[in-house]
Amino acid sequence: MIRSLLSAGIFCRQKNAMFCIAIPLLTGRYGCSHHKYVNQSLGNGDRDNVLLRQKHFRVYSTFFSLSSDFLNGGKHRRSWHLGERRMGGICRMHSDPEISDLKHSDDREGLLSLDTFYGQSIQKVPANAFHQPKFVHPTAIVHHDAILGEGVMIGPFCTVGPATKLGNRCQLHPGCHISGNTELGEGCVLLTGAVVGSDLPGRTVIGNNNFIGYHAVVGVKCQDLKYRDGDDCFLYIGDNNDIREHASIHRSSKPMDQTVIGDNNLIMGSCHIAHDCKVGNHNIFANGTLLGGHVVVENHVHTGGAVAVHQFCHLGSFAFAAGGSVVTHDVPMYTMVAGDRAELRGLNLEGLRRRGFSDLEVKSIRRAYQKLFMCTDVNAGGLEERLVELEQNEEVANVTAAILMVKSVRDSFKENRRGIVKFRNWTRD
Repeated sequence: MIRSLLSAGIFCRQKNAMFCIAIPLLTGRYGCSHHKYVNQSLGNGDRDNVLLRQKHFRVYSTFFSLSSDFLNGGKHRRSWHLGERRMGGICRMHSDPEISDLKHSDDREGLLSLDTFYGQSIQKVPANAFHQPKFVHPTAIVHHDAILGEGVMIGPFCTVGPATKLGNRCQLHPGCHISGNTELGEGCVLLTGAVVGSDLPGRTVIGNNNFIGYHAVVGVKCQDLKYRDGDDCFLYIGDNNDIREHASIHRSSKPMDQTVIGDNNLIMGSCHIAHDCKVGNHNIFANGTLLGGHVVVENHVHTGGAVAVHQFCHLGSFAFAAGGSVVTHDVPMYTMVAGDRAELRGLNLEGLRRRGFSDLEVKSIRRAYQKLFMCTDVNAGGLEERLVELEQNEEVANVTAAILMVKSVRDSFKENRRGIVKFRNWTRD
């Protein structure tokens, strides 16, 4: 009746010693039987523990292991997963069970946190003790054509579509949904209710180590009436982004365009990034920040809560938009804006200090800002004349940071741009 027996290695601590309890499993697929392990004996207690004292042994294919706090189960809710991979390398155990010690031929760092087993705490085991299998909860629906990397964990009631590719160590918490031509890099985490991708032509690509919060919606159809059904639409997200709960990020509206988000951005709860936006690196969008279509945000930009940015606006690097601002025009580099129909309110000096700008750079940037936006000379001419004068000023021209600011202002007046935000005229009393 039983064609073959396998043994699953479960490591637990008993009398300060690491034991390997051999649990026979029924299978007819692999030809490894339990009797190849020698020197077996029965342990004490309410259950029979089989101690494996063989100095060198291999554990093949099917094995059970506790998933570490995967569903925040703790002691009250445990989940098991069944893998079909051979445990990597040779495990070595000392012959004396009182000082038995698990080692592995691969010395990569890392610890695997384990739950309790039969009421006893399980000692931490090096994560490299075996290659992590894929864990798919029985209630999850994963298409057989989906590509899952090593160590992928898919929780209850998740769905994964046929054209999906999940990188190594991705985690899908309960109720996540991934569909369409969607690719997730390594180490991505999707919390409960997150929706990534859509069954639309085009593609959604998300890089490594991205965190997508509760009920966030990423890579779905844009909210643009110009979009035509059947057109390709695209979304590309870089690495190490933190996309928090209820955020929404849409694909492009046209096949020749794309929505792009760079690396290391913090997108807080309920933010919205519309179709065809271009977001750089190291930006912080506070809760409720709304970016209209085709908005460009450069690097190290910080927005306060409930900031709304009009379509086609540009926010220059190191800019700051105060909470509740309504930005309807371009914001130059290094500047602060605030208010309904936001106006310039000075330089983001604190942001420049935090980013390590030198005193010379800050002095040159301040001089350029004063010349452009705080000029009290009635004979200085308009903004165009002042830009030309600054570009010819040696003191400013020799400092790259100041030149970039001047260029940022000039670019705001190019074709298809919206011009810079309002600024107050200064006069002498």
